[in-house]
Amino acid sequence: MRERAQRKMVVVMPGLGPGIHGSPRAPLHVDSRDKPGHDERGSQRNRRSHLTRFLMTLPAAAVSFFFSSAPAIADLKICNRMSYVVEAAIGIDDKAATATRGWFRIDPAACRVVVQGTLTADRILLNARALGVYGASPIPQSGNDMLCVAQDNFVIAAARQCRSGQTQVPFTQVTPTQGADGNLVAYLAEDSEYDDEQARLAGIQRLLVIAGYDAAPIDGVDGPKTQSALAAFLKSRGLSSDIVGSQNFFKTMVDAVQTPSATGLTWCNDTPHKVMAAIATDDGKAVTSRGWYRIDPKTCLHPDVTGQPKQIFSFAEAVDADNRVVKLKDRPLNWGGDRQLCTRETKFETSEQTDCGTRGFAPTGFGAVDMSSGGKTLRFAVP
Repeated sequence: MRERAQRKMVVVMPGLGPGIHGSPRAPLHVDSRDKPGHDERGSQRNRRSHLTRFLMTLPAAAVSFFFSSAPAIADLKICNRMSYVVEAAIGIDDKAATATRGWFRIDPAACRVVVQGTLTADRILLNARALGVYGASPIPQSGNDMLCVAQDNFVIAAARQCRSGQTQVPFTQVTPTQGADGNLVAYLAEDSEYDDEQARLAGIQRLLVIAGYDAAPIDGVDGPKTQSALAAFLKSRGLSSDIVGSQNFFKTMVDAVQTPSATGLTWCNDTPHKVMAAIATDDGKAVTSRGWYRIDPKTCLHPDVTGQPKQIFSFAEAVDADNRVVKLKDRPLNWGGDRQLCTRETKFETSEQTDCGTRGFAPTGFGAVDMSSGGKTLRFAVP
C-alpha cells in the first residue's frame, strides 16, 4: 500500500544499487564474519508502558518517511521498496532503558504494521539485513548505537549489554513522521527508487538470477527475458502462473532457491550452526576469492558465480552465536581442501593470492569443486 504525502523526507542508505547479479562487473556484497546473522494486528490496544507495549509488538526498519498531520493514535507501518526480502529489528530508548526486538521479515512491495498505537519514546533506532539466501546483506549499517541482537527471533529488554548468544550491531536513529492516513509510515528504499510494482519485479528478478535463470539486469522492468526466466522457473517447480500474484510467492521463491540445484554450485548447511562460506573462481588468468556468505542451519544457498570459470573452489566454517569458530575435539569444524587462497575475517574479494599475510589476509585451505556434470551440491555436516 502506498501512502501519498504532503511533505517527504528521504534518507536513502548509500550503495544500494539493483545490479548485484546483473553483470560480471557488478559489485559483490558479502557478509562479514563479525556480523550476526506479519502483518497481524491485534484487536485491542492495551495501556502498558511504552517500552512494555513495544516489546509486545513486531520489529520494524526504515530509511525514508512521509509526513502529514498527526492524529492522537497512530500505528507504525513499514513498507519495503527494495529488491530484497529483508529482516529488520527496532530499538526503543525510553526513560533511560533501551530495548530491541527482531527479526521482522518484509517482502518487496509489502507493508507491515509493526507497532500498534501511539509510540512515545526518547528515540527510535533501526537495523535491517537481507535474508541469507542473497549471500549478502547489501544494506550498509552506519549507525552510532551498538545494540544487542540475536541470530533468530529475539526480545532483549536491556540491549546495551549483550549476553551469551547476542551480538552488537549498529542501529541508526530515525524520527518517523505521519503519513496521509494518520499512521506513521516508513519506506525502506534503494538508490534505484523503485515504486511498489518495480520493487516486486526487481525482487523476483533477483531471486530468479540466484536460482540460475537469466533475468538480468535486475532493474524492475518487465520484458521477454524476465518472462521467459519466470516461466522456466514455474515449469521446473510445477507451479501455476497464478501463484506469481499471491502473497506467498516470495516465500515460494526463497524456498526454491534454498534447495539443491541441478546446475551451478549449491551449499547446504546440515549442521545446527551458522556456516560462513567463501568461494574462489579461476578464469584462467587469475584466481579470485571472496566471502563471507552466511548459510543458516538447515538451509541451502547458491553463491553468485558469473561467467564460465575453469575451476571453482570452496571453503566453509561453522560459527556459534558469538561468531566464534565451532570446534570438535579441539579442531575447527570446517570444510575445505589443500589449495591455499587468501581470506580475512571481514568481507573480502581479492584476485591476488600471494603474500596473504603481508596484505592483511590469511592463507586458507580451499577445496576444488568438480563441476563436470554441470552442477554440484556441497553438504556441510557434523562428522
